[in-house]
Amino acid sequence: MEAENRTSITEFILVGLTNDRKKQILLFVITLLIYSLSIVGNVMVIMLVRADSRLHTPMYFFLTQLAYVEICYVTSTFPQMLFNLLTGNGAISLTRCALQMFIALSLGVTECFLLAAMAYDRYLAICHPLLYTILMGRGRQLQLASASWGWSTFFATIGVSCTFHHHFCGPNRINHFFCELPVVLKLACANTQVTELIVFLAATVVLLSSISTVLTSYGLILSTVLKMRSTAGRHKAFSTCASHLAVVTVFYGTVITMYMRPGQVRASDFDKQIAIFYIMVTPLLNPIIYTLRNKDIHAAAAKVLGRQDMVQKR
Repeated sequence: MEAENRTSITEFILVGLTNDRKKQILLFVITLLIYSLSIVGNVMVIMLVRADSRLHTPMYFFLTQLAYVEICYVTSTFPQMLFNLLTGNGAISLTRCALQMFIALSLGVTECFLLAAMAYDRYLAICHPLLYTILMGRGRQLQLASASWGWSTFFATIGVSCTFHHHFCGPNRINHFFCELPVVLKLACANTQVTELIVFLAATVVLLSSISTVLTSYGLILSTVLKMRSTAGRHKAFSTCASHLAVVTVFYGTVITMYMRPGQVRASDFDKQIAIFYIMVTPLLNPIIYTLRNKDIHAAAAKVLGRQDMVQKR
């Protein structure tokens, strides 16, 4: 009887953001709009970088990698969310839940490491401009990108395997809009202290290593910029870093709030509100923040549009 109870759960129910049917339809429209804009914005960044040879630099290489991550990130969660909002049915199997958790977690870790790599790239460009092309050659770019994707798979495997090592025997209602590790882990029918500790330590390694890289890089950048005599040079240095710092602040701040609270009773409604930032807001804002005041991107867009106008005239 105990064995049957321990294996009785075959699916979870995602509660979502609301149970009100009218609000669900409204949220479906808003979510679909955000999803579409996120995809279009990040695809445009990738296309513009590829189309203009002047953007074939390390900074834009990492920016395109980040755009790929954001496209995959929203695609791993939004379709399920849209389906649930449209049908009012939040059922998801354990296998699909584990797969969604793995993909979202691995992409989140990849973004952490890519943001750190982008900070390191800016440090080399501003503090060591003469050696920049050598220190950040094509091989180094590929190494950093590969390490970001590889380590993310490793950490995601640890998190998901530890979570689903536990039995789930009920309740099966997840007070969230996707299968996020800390929220799902609360439903396990066993003592999860060891798993929570492992997840906390893994999150600490990922976040502290990436954040320390970002803070160290920008600390050295600030020191170098303040020593510049040229006002134009200072302005250019600050403008190239401002957008990255804005993205870093929003992303790291919300992720830390979610994953670095060991042993605390989690308020799931608060968890959902926090998750909205790095699942829905960040992928939408990233292409806007990085392109809004970026003259190189503006020039690339004008170049592409100019070519289209010429083709249409012909």
